Amino acid sequence: MVDSLGESLDRALEGAFTRPVPKSAQAQMKYLVKQLKGTRAAAQALGISQRTVERYVKGQLKRPRRDLRSRMEGEVKKRWQPQIKAKARKKASSTDGIVVSSRARFGFTAAPGTTDDARVRDITQALPPEFADRLFTAQEQGANERQLRQIAADGLALMYFRANNSRAQGLGVEFTEVEHIQIDL
Repeated sequence: MVDSLGESLDRALEGAFTRPVPKSAQAQMKYLVKQLKGTRAAAQALGISQRTVERYVKGQLKRPRRDLRSRMEGEVKKRWQPQIKAKARKKASSTDGIVVSSRARFGFTAAPGTTDDARVRDITQALPPEFADRLFTAQEQGANERQLRQIAADGLALMYFRANNSRAQGLGVEFTEVEHIQIDL
């Protein structure tokens, strides 16, 4: 399965964590109960019964089903070290930018048979802070995967294909059939 750009953005921010995320089901559940201020809210967030949450907190249950385990990990990571994630996001959006590494079909609007035909390329390119800001803001506002990919495509078109507008001005880049995408801060 291909990672989504949104998941890759989340993973990049998780790389800034200064402490490890709780590993055991009991520790994760205790953290969620504390963050959500109660077992009822934790149960609703995970789609399980309040009693099941209480059993995990007490240590009576230790090994959640695979789907519950992934939901617990996701909910914990979403709430873990919010100030650290905000600081990393601000730094990427204001000074550092991001690095996009992708294997996808890149092409341009061109006549068949030209070198502009779409083809699969491996590209790793640093994008300036304004593209990091656009990606994080769009993700926060609930943009779908296609919209996030368009922002990344705009950044790759500017920095990789047009060399920061020093050549090939007006070149339109298509970014499709993504096999792999990874974002690093």
